[in-house]
Amino acid sequence: MTAPRGAASDTSSILIVDDMEENLVALEAVLGSLARVVRAHSGEEALKAMLRQDFAVALIDVLMPGMNGFETAANIKGLDQTKDIPIILLTGAAVDPNYAYRGYTVGAADFLIKPFDPWLLRTKVNVFLELHRKNRQLADQAEQLTRLLAVDVPAQPPEEQHRLADVERQLAQVKSMLRDGERTGTEPSGLADRIAALEQAIGRLVEGSGR
Repeated sequence: MTAPRGAASDTSSILIVDDMEENLVALEAVLGSLARVVRAHSGEEALKAMLRQDFAVALIDVLMPGMNGFETAANIKGLDQTKDIPIILLTGAAVDPNYAYRGYTVGAADFLIKPFDPWLLRTKVNVFLELHRKNRQLADQAEQLTRLLAVDVPAQPPEEQHRLADVERQLAQVKSMLRDGERTGTEPSGLADRIAALEQAIGRLVEGSGR
């Protein structure tokens, strides 16, 4: 079952985009054991898929008719709903040496030249999958804390309002760090510890209110 965009899911998905069916078959054969793989045959089809569901990473061929890989990546990064999805661009060996630079300028996290080592590709994709799963767990925790603040923490007396404001500010920072980490394929340092500390701080606010 496909998880709708924005919904929590224990299953991470990979989007592969190429106009050549044989390339999609080859990619799915390499990556299919890591996670659910969704195919798209064009940039337009890829954008529609991304608006329907969440993906841990997208692998996009550069040389496609119509909307090419660079344009597809730029469109993905230009939409609020999809801008945080990491992109790996793929292309053949006989390409312009500036392609890699161009790929990074449109927001790609990585750039691989065919034929690529299947083990290397699996390793790179698995990094994004693990990061996506971990970030989803942390994001769920952050959302639970946000709801806890809204429901269980009553209005604070003036002398305590700064503590509540500080917790809200730190929660906003945590959510921003999660988005940045997923987009760049990096794990924000100490994020789990910060969420645990916020949970304790909210607990003290609740206890201090006498609830």
